[in-house]
Amino acid sequence: MPDTFDPYRESLIMETTTVWPDEYDEMEPAEKERIAQALHADPENCVQIEYVRVHTGFCRQITVTPDDIQRVG
Repeated sequence: MPDTFDPYRESLIMETTTVWPDEYDEMEPAEKERIAQALHADPENCVQIEYVRVHTGFCRQITVTPDDIQRVG
């Protein structure tokens, strides 16, 4: 279940990860990196965001959706 954007947890982000569904396997790595950077630069507008507790704070995990691709594409 995705979380909602949380400014408190955002202040404790120590890591970020991007989960790419199988439908994007053919996308060029450079394009994936560009999109991932854009999504993590604007996490408040991502469709599926999760905050995973890590030892030093939180890891922001964004699962890419078609809506995200359209928004930053």
